[in-house]
Amino acid sequence: MTGHQGRTRTAYDGIVELYASMFADRLETQPFARSMIGTFAELVRGTGNLRTADVGCGPGHLTAMLDGLGLDAFGLDLSPAMVDHARRAHPALRFDEARMEAMPVEDGALGGVLAHYSMIHTPPEELPALLAEQRRVLAPGGLILVSFFGTDGAAQDEPVRFDHKVAPAYCWPVDRFAGLLAGAGLPPFARLVHDPASERGYLDTHLLARRP
Repeated sequence: MTGHQGRTRTAYDGIVELYASMFADRLETQPFARSMIGTFAELVRGTGNLRTADVGCGPGHLTAMLDGLGLDAFGLDLSPAMVDHARRAHPALRFDEARMEAMPVEDGALGGVLAHYSMIHTPPEELPALLAEQRRVLAPGGLILVSFFGTDGAAQDEPVRFDHKVAPAYCWPVDRFAGLLAGAGLPPFARLVHDPASERGYLDTHLLARRP
């Protein structure tokens, strides 16, 4: 485990109950994100492979949402305290402690991967390897939905580090992130970019990609 991963894990371990209370019903006020997750679930169902990982699942609320949308969903998170909370909150579902960079999943096993603002803490130089790991676990035709803080336009072409309320994070130029996905063998075929839901001013960005 790298230094930034250890610091991120410790930070999330320390705010489990507050985080869970803040985000349990967050999508009720985020129709764009909710619609993209619904589209993702529908497309995964269409592959016939319902097995789906919610990577960086936190307290498990989106894992439960995927389950309710008909997927065989399970959650993975770096934070043992988050995993413990998710198991208590959703005892019928599976949650495991794991790093997104080394998932305890066999090659080509999944129909879907959801990464909802869970890659934002990954330093730019480590992101290509992280995306390659997501491709490894996806079956051909499998889908990944990545949500992150983005910027759009020629004025900004490099990721920007900022002080997230939990741990340092990165905001990405949308085209730059899409290019990294394509370079990892996960070409995006749909995107949704909309005005920010927070005071940071970054764009809320959702990229949907498929493993050929």
